[in-house]
Amino acid sequence: MTHKHWTLDDIPWDRLDPSLADPDHVKLAKAAAMVEYNAAAYVAYLRSVFADDPVFLEAAQQWGVEETQHGDALARWAMLIDPGFDFDVRFAAFRAAVPIDTAAPASIRGSRAGEMVARCMVEVGTSSYYAALADATDEPVFKTICRRIAADELRHYKLFYDHLRRYLASERLGRMHRLRVALGRILETENDELAFAFHAANNAGEPYDRKRAHREYMRRAYAYYGSSHVERAMAMIFKAVGLRPHTWLFATVSRTTRLLLTARRRRMARLAAA
Repeated sequence: MTHKHWTLDDIPWDRLDPSLADPDHVKLAKAAAMVEYNAAAYVAYLRSVFADDPVFLEAAQQWGVEETQHGDALARWAMLIDPGFDFDVRFAAFRAAVPIDTAAPASIRGSRAGEMVARCMVEVGTSSYYAALADATDEPVFKTICRRIAADELRHYKLFYDHLRRYLASERLGRMHRLRVALGRILETENDELAFAFHAANNAGEPYDRKRAHREYMRRAYAYYGSSHVERAMAMIFKAVGLRPHTWLFATVSRTTRLLLTARRRRMARLAAA
């Protein structure tokens, strides 16, 4: 039995103000709706990998229901702002082009604890991303949706972190191994899934140009991160890999990450202008 912390009926749709909707936010919401709504495929993958762990499977099922609702909310908002956006058609194209091995016999991360680390990294990224979008938008309905999703993603991080601790008791994954898994999953944000989601959502009928789609997505997504978003994300990453936040190492890594994000944002803007 699943329980949602909120439903679509809790969103104040009557307060929608299209004049306050930033066009870049609409593009990002369309792309995010694709990825979030695809949660059922990830649930199937987790059910295969953790087939003999009913406690985690129940939690994964709940996670999938909430993730799918995120996609529903974002898609509905995007279609209200842009009535020409056909989510079902765009999502079908996305799903066909970005397959997931839902019958994997074991985690692609090498261990179950490693899978939990990777799942934590996803929730770090999404919670900080939606928090940044919520802070950046003036459109009241989009702000509410992003805040609701960001809160869900924080709970999801705790869910996977709790199961990570459970599996660490038997698998003994060291800090360096956990760090490698975490960095590997973070770098996967550069892969085709997000780039193609942005393309499928916003460029129907056009040929897929991976570099262009990646650049157009990233230059928008990076634009809204502030220091608070980066520091909160880094604290969650440190915790998942077994390092203490709020140390000199944490301060150094956080500062470096902020500088890298700024440099990457400027580079993407230059490429787009050219």
